[in-house]
Amino acid sequence: MAADVAAGLIQASLRGVDSHGVRLFPHYLRALKAGRINPDPTYRFEHTAPAVGRLDGDHTFGHAAGAEGMRRAMELARQAGLGTVAVYNSSHFGAAAYFALMAAERDMIGFSFTHGDSLILTAGGRRPFFGANTICFAAPCEGEEPFCVDMATSLVTWNKILQFQDQSKFIPFGWGVDEQGNDTQDAQRVAALHPAGGYKGYALSMMVEVLCSLLTGMPFGRHIIRMYADPLEKKRQLGHFFMAFRIDSFISLEEFKLRMRQMKDEVRAEPPKDPLVPIQVPGDPEQRVAQQRTKDGIPLSQAEFEALSRISTECKLAWAGSFT
Repeated sequence: MAADVAAGLIQASLRGVDSHGVRLFPHYLRALKAGRINPDPTYRFEHTAPAVGRLDGDHTFGHAAGAEGMRRAMELARQAGLGTVAVYNSSHFGAAAYFALMAAERDMIGFSFTHGDSLILTAGGRRPFFGANTICFAAPCEGEEPFCVDMATSLVTWNKILQFQDQSKFIPFGWGVDEQGNDTQDAQRVAALHPAGGYKGYALSMMVEVLCSLLTGMPFGRHIIRMYADPLEKKRQLGHFFMAFRIDSFISLEEFKLRMRQMKDEVRAEPPKDPLVPIQVPGDPEQRVAQQRTKDGIPLSQAEFEALSRISTECKLAWAGSFT
């Protein structure tokens, strides 16, 4: 369990997704101490159909329950060609890429979905109902890292807003709105996030809610316990939805991976509007950051450095860190 939590947080930070990386560890530790997160779960898996299963996460870390869910989905896919697993009684699982990449790194295509507390502005409304519900897709590629699309249904994540709050910075126009539903650049006043693509992002968020709330039996919309605003003693009861399928059920794996590489290379070779800004495909920025941070380390702010230092002292752990 601890290995998946650590790996998920470190992978997110290495890929430049700092909003879901090691900066969240102090929050998870507080939730563990308060009783929201169960440190010793008993998973219960039901194989309900040839390619379908349900996993009770027993209120443990979402990273651990999610990883177990994807492993079960891959096991079903090896037998049936496709595996789908709904996880319930879980908590925040961090970056969705961690789970979809598990499948892609094993030459499968992976999907991962999750929901959360109400954060994105309802189309035509003044307040949020659905969360910035996450969609992730990953597929293997010949000769390089898997193709990976990991996106919230909002323009930015709530944890990104919190980063701006911590740094006392103004956010770009169009990221969020205040309690009256009006655009604001004051990170402290943000009450909801704009959906990506307007009403389309709002619709996608509702689609993910169907998978993660209705199919798992978990609360939806404004019934979901909030990650930060509600007492840490309260269980979040989150749901996740995972899919994995064998590429060789459709086409040879070798041909698929070669064509995946061909498509990526041809897109990158498209003429750019600005010669100094190259064309990229989803996942390129994260791969570039990962290469740099694997070499130089994960940068920390002073507040993050101090928080992790306090934890290392309390837990009597030796570590080396710095802040930027």
